[in-house]
Amino acid sequence: MIDHPDALRIPLGVLVERRPGVTKWADEVWRVVEVLDDPPDIPAWTLLRENEGRSLFFAGVSEAVLHPTDTDNFKHNIDAASPSAWVVLRAAPTPPGLVVQLVTVDAGEAESLACAGDDLLEQVPMPPGLLNAVRAYVVQHHRERGFWKRRRDGGGDWRQKREEADE
Repeated sequence: MIDHPDALRIPLGVLVERRPGVTKWADEVWRVVEVLDDPPDIPAWTLLRENEGRSLFFAGVSEAVLHPTDTDNFKHNIDAASPSAWVVLRAAPTPPGLVVQLVTVDAGEAESLACAGDDLLEQVPMPPGLLNAVRAYVVQHHRERGFWKRRRDGGGDWRQKREEADE
């Protein structure tokens, strides 16, 4: 996405849990547990806790990027009963085999990421600090846009009209 001068980049930490798989097809299962609005200054994939076969890792830091043209999606998210953040984990050749690809608060972007690929997309509650930052951003940058319906030109094949215009 092209950088906009009014874009806001918010660094967020990601906590991920690894637990044993319950089927013969998966030795382990990964899931995003939480997004931290104040990420710690520790290396990615630091083991935080191990208990009964479950391991909690600080997976790393990713920036949620807010663009002024996306405020409608942000507004719908923060007005929801439980505002969310979405985290994408992508397969990586280095241990533990995953990398934090991105964190977003845009449900539309999350939906488009869910439609293709082998990435792991998880929805988690939006932390309070992030919620306040998104809310302030929406207040500052949101502009209501009216519904605009395209008028048709009376029918006909657009190729025919183009050929007539070229003559």
